[in-house]
Amino acid sequence: MDLLTRPIKPLYFRYLAACFGSSLITSIYALVDCIVVGQYEGPDGAAALAVIMPLWSMFFSLGMLFGVGGAVLMSTARGAGDKERGDQYWTVAFFGGCGAAALLWAGLFLFRDELLTLFGASAELLPLAQRYVDWVILAAPLFLVGQLLSTFLRNDGAPQKATLAVIAGGVCNICGDVFFVFTCDMGIAGAGLATALGQLVAFLVLCTHFISPKCTLRFRRVERPLAVLGRVTASGASSFLTDIAVGVLSTLFNNQIMRYFGSDALAVYGVIANVTILVQSCAYGVGNAAQPLLSTNYGGGKYDRVRRVLGLSIGTAFVLGAVWCAANELFPGGMVRLFMRPTQAVLDIAPDIIRVYALSYVLLPFNIFMPYYFQSVMAAPVALGLSVSRGLAVSGALIVLLPVCIAPEALWWAMPAAELVIAAVSWLFLRRSRRSLREAHLP
Repeated sequence: MDLLTRPIKPLYFRYLAACFGSSLITSIYALVDCIVVGQYEGPDGAAALAVIMPLWSMFFSLGMLFGVGGAVLMSTARGAGDKERGDQYWTVAFFGGCGAAALLWAGLFLFRDELLTLFGASAELLPLAQRYVDWVILAAPLFLVGQLLSTFLRNDGAPQKATLAVIAGGVCNICGDVFFVFTCDMGIAGAGLATALGQLVAFLVLCTHFISPKCTLRFRRVERPLAVLGRVTASGASSFLTDIAVGVLSTLFNNQIMRYFGSDALAVYGVIANVTILVQSCAYGVGNAAQPLLSTNYGGGKYDRVRRVLGLSIGTAFVLGAVWCAANELFPGGMVRLFMRPTQAVLDIAPDIIRVYALSYVLLPFNIFMPYYFQSVMAAPVALGLSVSRGLAVSGALIVLLPVCIAPEALWWAMPAAELVIAAVSWLFLRRSRRSLREAHLP
């Protein structure tokens, strides 16, 4: 598939369909887990899964660090006609990701309870969280390396294989949830087992790409591998921070909610967190679809094509944000009943919380896409700055300060306010970038 000459619009939507489906189905892992656990265990089960949420950010953010970081550089090199250099980026990114997976695996085995407590688990919720996490830890490296492989497959012209892997894993996870949780009466532990098995299936499907004649990924001997690794991690830093920020914010939210409101509000946040994963997955789909096209065409000097991909991506992001916001504003009670067997106390507080938080969904896809764009046009410092600001500086500060400076209920306004601030800053950088692309395209 020639990313430098094929018509942009059909090419973009072909990639979008594959990447959107892949990202969305990945989020269904967590969504189905929350539904079955919430129906089996009640609000405590939903609250326990909210505690576990930062763990997923640890897995996927490291996968994005090496996957997106290496794939952007590989595609840019290939677009410039240097395949050997692109293969070196793939080699370093793959082995770097495997090393990170091994370290993460060891850390989870050694510090499981300490991490869960840090994430906000109370004495009552800790046993439930432990029963789920014990199975997930066994498959932890597969989540990280699988995310890395998915990104490189999309850049190697095989987005459908990446989507097929996620579909196969998702089907296994969904069927396993029903069987292990209800039929085998394992409860929350059964959901953890189903998730681990689903990721194993997805990983095996991804590996079939390497025996395909269409695979062009090759391992190469790398001169100065540490220097190349530094470029890969610098390139992927903004994607890493975008995803790890989800875990940081979840940890802050969990602890603030338990401080000011208690486990019923944490159960509502468990619903919000899972819906937010769906919204973010849609945004990741937009970014993952655009990234190979942006990187390759930017590397090949096709700046007009870069601008057209950018316009399609921004339009898609705003449509998705508006749809998700409207769904939550109109049906907050339905969202709660979907994810758990709620008590009356939960039903009483949920609508107001969900409606305020859902305002953030209007701008969230746009803000997540922006670092993908700036990474792809070799503006890594801008991408990094936006990721740090959105994920840590602005959002974290508002989560901590609003309840203290205004009222505890102001906590739910932290994310809408943060998304608005970051969107304004992103737009200023975007205007400058678009002007540069127009000038570069002029004869």
